[in-house]
Amino acid sequence: MSYLIACLFSSGAYIQAAHADLNDINRIYHTAPSLASFEICQGGGCAQFDTLSLTTAEWENVSRLFTPLPHTADAERTAIAQAIGILEDIVGTKIGTAADRAGTFNNSAYQHQQDCNDEAINSTTYMRLMQQAGLMQFHQILDTRTRKFFLTGWPHSAAVIKEDSSQAEYAVDSWFYDNGYPATIVPMATWKAGYIPQDSPILERNDKAEPVNGE
Repeated sequence: MSYLIACLFSSGAYIQAAHADLNDINRIYHTAPSLASFEICQGGGCAQFDTLSLTTAEWENVSRLFTPLPHTADAERTAIAQAIGILEDIVGTKIGTAADRAGTFNNSAYQHQQDCNDEAINSTTYMRLMQQAGLMQFHQILDTRTRKFFLTGWPHSAAVIKEDSSQAEYAVDSWFYDNGYPATIVPMATWKAGYIPQDSPILERNDKAEPVNGE
């Protein structure tokens, strides 16, 4: 797994994340989730994790997006993005992350914040649930990826999928918007170049503590 502690939202969060148990991070990432039991990260670098489940009725909110199943890879990516937003909304009411704000910096005053590492792992978990349910027909889930490093800019991580037919890779990034908003899915090369949506609250809030490229 390509993994780096990144997107930390305060010096306090850096210390907290640095002490996060990497064994827990790897365990969550490599354990197959199920609707009856899966883990969600929060607090920066998965400093806190919660085990929860989804009811049949809750999951129907996701499966409805794939009914009928998309006929193209592009349509499937749209459904995946929307489903991640739906799952964030459902999960947020269960573990307190409903008020999670876009971005990382200058959010330390808000409880239950998620940094990009939390978001990347959680999005991967959500997609694995979709895959297990037979909802993903055109893509495979890859390891998380990190763009840039401390010497060249703030590092930033995201979930990744690969289209079966073209082998094209896409970043699946739920960090750019507040909790419950559809994830951003863009070609990997675009994301690696520092992409940030122009309507992201990170830019709208004009947060001086937030690097202009969103990392």
